[in-house]
Amino acid sequence: MEPDIALVVGIIVAIFAIPSMLSALTDRRAPRASAITILIAGGLIIYAIQTKPNGYSLQDVPNAFVRVVAQIL
Repeated sequence: MEPDIALVVGIIVAIFAIPSMLSALTDRRAPRASAITILIAGGLIIYAIQTKPNGYSLQDVPNAFVRVVAQIL
């Protein structure tokens, strides 16, 4: 898996896990599924940072999104 794809998928999964975690916390349930999802997202982001030779800076993240969307289209 390319680092850009792993980074973008990890960020998107983390964004979708946050409402799930908040919902579980407000319903006084343990946020097990969302915690596992956030761990998976973190693993994807760490994998992307470690496999790219120079890593990522905050300025590189929007460019990674554009490259991934361009590959899909």
